[in-house]
Amino acid sequence: MNLRFDENGLIPVVLQHAKTKEVLTLAYMNEESYNKTLETKETWLYSRSRQELWHKGATSGNTQRVVSISADCDQDALVVAVLPNGPACHTGADSCFFEPVLEGDAGPSVQAIAALEEVIKDRYASRPEGAYTTYLFEKGVDKIGKKIGEEATEVVIAAKNNDAEELSMEAADLIYHLLVMLQNQHVPFDEVLKILEQRAAK
Repeated sequence: MNLRFDENGLIPVVLQHAKTKEVLTLAYMNEESYNKTLETKETWLYSRSRQELWHKGATSGNTQRVVSISADCDQDALVVAVLPNGPACHTGADSCFFEPVLEGDAGPSVQAIAALEEVIKDRYASRPEGAYTTYLFEKGVDKIGKKIGEEATEVVIAAKNNDAEELSMEAADLIYHLLVMLQNQHVPFDEVLKILEQRAAK
């Protein structure tokens, strides 16, 4: 691939969360930082203000593991999909893009599952007092399994009653409790997706 760096030797880079697809920040790379990124599988950028290479997270610990790199059709811009080890923004926000300019309703997204999994993972680690998810983790597999059974039954009842709204809510409850069980057993949802992809391919 022959990347087209600009007259300053730079190429714009969109950093994107590999799972949620959220845009984390816009930065730049020069050829050296690009090669270091390929070599280390962590993001290396070029700071235009400091005019030096910048290993993302070197001081804060908020490193980013690179999953994939894609170039646009003109090969003069990159999208780097990463798994962040902490906030992407220096303000402490997950993304640098948090100032609303124009807001509309794009509709629901399946990425909500990945975002929910991240919240549940955080609850497992931090165990905030009074949180329902904390309660489930502390009660363990038997309690979580019981809730999955209850929610599955309620899904069937809602379907039998032809109640679309109730079915949607009960299905959401079932998915939530299933994600809690997966986290409790240290099984990432990615493993479930791999199996679904394999089955879809058949």
